[in-house]
Amino acid sequence: MSEPRVLVIGEALVDVVVGLDATTKEIPGGSPANVALGLARLGRQAELVCWIGKDARGELVRKHLESNGVALVEGSDGAEATSTAVAVIGDDGAASYRFDLDWNPPTPAPSKNIPLAVHTGSIGAIMEPGRLTVQAVLAAYRQTSTITYDPNVRPQLMGTPGDARPLVERLIAASDVVKCSDEDLEWLTSGADQEETLRSWLELGPAIAVVTRGPEGALAVTSSGLRLEVPSQPAIVADTVGAGDSFMGGIIDGLWTEGLLGAENREALHNISEEALRRVIAHAIAIAAITVSRPGANPPTRAELEVIARACALIEAQPAYRAELEAAAAAVQEEEVVTHEEAVTSDAPKSAAEETAPKNAVAPAAPEGAAEETKHECCGNC
Repeated sequence: MSEPRVLVIGEALVDVVVGLDATTKEIPGGSPANVALGLARLGRQAELVCWIGKDARGELVRKHLESNGVALVEGSDGAEATSTAVAVIGDDGAASYRFDLDWNPPTPAPSKNIPLAVHTGSIGAIMEPGRLTVQAVLAAYRQTSTITYDPNVRPQLMGTPGDARPLVERLIAASDVVKCSDEDLEWLTSGADQEETLRSWLELGPAIAVVTRGPEGALAVTSSGLRLEVPSQPAIVADTVGAGDSFMGGIIDGLWTEGLLGAENREALHNISEEALRRVIAHAIAIAAITVSRPGANPPTRAELEVIARACALIEAQPAYRAELEAAAAAVQEEEVVTHEEAVTSDAPKSAAEETAPKNAVAPAAPEGAAEETKHECCGNC
């Protein structure tokens, strides 16, 4: 019997960071690729439909994903060259971006192993000509699978909000679960009320809509009328790279654990209980909290997540154990998590670096007493 799987369709690319000293560093990236990576780290079977080349950068992306358990769908390496996103860091620390993208992914071959969920988002979901393939894939799997979507907007590539909104809303209408950052929502709706926007999205068909709010946690609403706010978790923030993508992966993983994935469970998903929804959102926040605590899009493994969860429970019950448990969690992190640098250094055509930060992170507030240089109350855009 085939193992249950999730199918992700969207861009995988290389982020090229140009520093003040004109040196460049490269790292595999792409929001959908990060979601697939996060699910694979949690032990789920994840497959990615993308569009990379057989060049050195494509090999960098392939090895990074496959070494973490993500399978590339056949034909995903047919591009003439692997897409890049160049970030130039200015004197003020801000980055300006330049994209070189090609997006024409293959259509996955039919399989008897129908995915429990299909996820898409970001650039690949609305960029020509590949968006037509994305729409066809979602339509094909709508009858069998849960569809999840994260707009993860890129204004440089999406035109005006008025241009992007109809495309985004069409994808929302095809989805069961939609997740968006507060900043993306601000851009898409020109500052309209967040909750009203989420509820208008639910009227298009989804069961659940979630907005991440940085240090304020997340707000989720459902088609059955639930409204749930879940606070962020304390963390010392290294950066917010990949945090929103790890949050999205956490939602998919949490719904998987609750037995709510698959089209046969669509009615149950629309009627999810408040307790189950709280578990799912809290799970996603916990994953994002670990991700922001270290540089790069480096989501946790299942083992690491479980150790840290046990540690947190024991710390709450026995504060005296704090130092011992923190040491144990650090040991697990060192031994079991392939760090972002380790995953790419040996094969990168240039040295590895953090991915350019997406804007959709649930970035928890730092605990009191943390060193000033590492303490942030981040909105997800640092």
